[in-house]
Amino acid sequence: MDTQQAAVKKEWAISGLDCAMCAAKVEKAVADMPGVTASNLNFVTGKLTVTTGCNQGNEFWTSVENTARAADDEIILRPLESSANPFSEKIDRDNLEHEHSSVLQQKASTWMTPRLFRFLVSLLFIAFANVPGVPSLFATALVLAAYVLSGYDVVLKAVKNIVKGRLFDENFLMGIATIGAIFLGEYTEAAAVMIFYQVGEYFQELAIDRSRRSITALMDIKPDRATVLRGGMQLTVRPEDVQVGEIIQVRPGERIPLDGIVRSGFSLIDTRAITGEPVPRSAHAGEVVFSGCISTNGVLEIEVTSSYAQSTVYRILTLVEESSQQKASSERFITKFARIYTPVVVSIAVLVALIPPVAGFGSFSQWLYRALVFLVISCPCALVVSVPLAFFAGIGGAARHGIMFKGGNYLQTLAAAETMVFDKTGTLTEGVFAVDEVEVYDASFSTGEIIRLAASAEQMSTHPIGRAIIAHAGDTGLFAVESITEHAGMGLEAQIDGAHILVGNQRLLERRGMDVPRLHKSSSTEVFVVYNDTVIGRITISDRIREGMAEILTRLKEKGIQKSIMLTGDRERAAKHVGDSLGISEVRAELLPQHKVDEIEKIIAAQEKGHVAYVGDGINDAPVLARADIGIAMGGMGSDAAIEAADAVIMTNDMSRLVSAMSVAQKTMRIVKQNIGFALGIKIIIMILGIFGIAHMWLAIFADVGVTLLAVLNALRCLRIPE
Repeated sequence: MDTQQAAVKKEWAISGLDCAMCAAKVEKAVADMPGVTASNLNFVTGKLTVTTGCNQGNEFWTSVENTARAADDEIILRPLESSANPFSEKIDRDNLEHEHSSVLQQKASTWMTPRLFRFLVSLLFIAFANVPGVPSLFATALVLAAYVLSGYDVVLKAVKNIVKGRLFDENFLMGIATIGAIFLGEYTEAAAVMIFYQVGEYFQELAIDRSRRSITALMDIKPDRATVLRGGMQLTVRPEDVQVGEIIQVRPGERIPLDGIVRSGFSLIDTRAITGEPVPRSAHAGEVVFSGCISTNGVLEIEVTSSYAQSTVYRILTLVEESSQQKASSERFITKFARIYTPVVVSIAVLVALIPPVAGFGSFSQWLYRALVFLVISCPCALVVSVPLAFFAGIGGAARHGIMFKGGNYLQTLAAAETMVFDKTGTLTEGVFAVDEVEVYDASFSTGEIIRLAASAEQMSTHPIGRAIIAHAGDTGLFAVESITEHAGMGLEAQIDGAHILVGNQRLLERRGMDVPRLHKSSSTEVFVVYNDTVIGRITISDRIREGMAEILTRLKEKGIQKSIMLTGDRERAAKHVGDSLGISEVRAELLPQHKVDEIEKIIAAQEKGHVAYVGDGINDAPVLARADIGIAMGGMGSDAAIEAADAVIMTNDMSRLVSAMSVAQKTMRIVKQNIGFALGIKIIIMILGIFGIAHMWLAIFADVGVTLLAVLNALRCLRIPE
């Protein structure tokens, strides 16, 4: 008996996280628990996801919550339903805020209005203490009062963390640094550093909160309710409570809550939230519409075709929200680096305080002060906050334009791509085939009979070529088919009224040992029709190259794509025509589906540097999408296969979005590198200046809080996709 059980995942919404370092502590504490296979805490969305290898009882999940609270006793957890996420479940988020309003108000009153009051009073104390003529003892008392008033909470947190055995957080470092300054008699500097540290933290929190709201607002696309018609009445219910087959009504200005087919009414649909397309499209009876879009000027009655959990808007929200779990190597590096960096810097600070005075290079107090500057600088918040924020902002900004990345790692991979491999049909070409010509080889058959036989054999096919033949047959009436066998990449055979019919390409005929008629020097696709082992005709089908595709490929080259390759199952001549027209570097034609995977592996093996991206429709080339360094599926709106198969999904068939995807990936990586270089560079410079006694604690505070604030603001630039 197989005892293996599926993984179980449980999620919580978390409020009260003050910093990304706090989130990392909670995440690690939960991850270290026995029975937990994965733990992910998204600081931006405030969501904790815990995965276990098997079903666990309530005691286990209670233990997870207790462990999270033990890691940070100021957080508030609320379990989420299995279908919930911080983007889509607005009702849950509102309930969380409502339930904890008193707690949040208390937190606001502690950290906002009184904080500013404490700041002003502390400044007045320091200013008065420096007035000429004030007795020195009284002045010292005022300065110490300013220190206690502005920094008592920081010192208390540091003490709590020391009791719990957690050193090297920001509270510990600031507490030790300022108490050390007091020990050295630098009372005014200790108080001033604590005051401006608190003010810097205040503005830093405002900036981070603003960024979190900006990113989550981008994905606030799920309607709170749906109007369903039941028993002649209009009922307002949650989208989750609507059943497939029911009729919902959408009024002007409302979002479509569920995927469906319009049964009555007409409206212009704003699809920007899903596709990024600025031009509304019309929706009338019989038209398929998708959740998340807005009916702008008409009332629609829509028959629901999928539940909320299977709807377009839910899949998109889940995809973007879960993208935070696929961390880029830069994110993973920063997390590991932060754990090593701070203890190392603290150790160096101890050495700076002890070794020079012992060696006779100055007094102990002089080098202790320099060591304290080291402590203030050592907090890595600028990196820990801004790098994940940049990736999430890039993913969120791209999603609002109809480009879905499944993780920051795929943003990083695409930014470094140097080879881009394309499917031909439906990607480089429009994928809309039309019959150009029917050539008769057997005079006993007419062109109409040849088309009718071919269309009858293709009537169950979903391939664009088969659909083109069926469309050309029109209303001629199709024969009943007794059996159909498909030959991937070559065609199919069927039994029709006792006759054996083959409809396929040159390879299918050659495999059957048949003589292939002389091929025309045409770039079109040729389909042969065989009746009882006799080739009776040839159907020529063409597919137009996408308009503007050559310009798009040129723009991709400007973005760093050095080589473009086309993989297709089409004939060499037709494929070469498309490749030459577009300036494709390499054309590999007449490939069966399984051969495309072999070719992509050869391309990856031959790649000396950079990554290989594959672009396809996500339906008939899922294995290739999965094998490439990054697979990009076009036309994902309404396509489960595209969303499942690819690492990135472009929701429309607009190939120019491929350039936008490259742009946002490269911009995000530029900003990530800028933040890493800026933060580390400033800290290293001030550390060196501190060793030589040039940098004081004022400058050290800028290296900590000021750099973090600037890095966060820089990360927010990822929200905007460059044109």
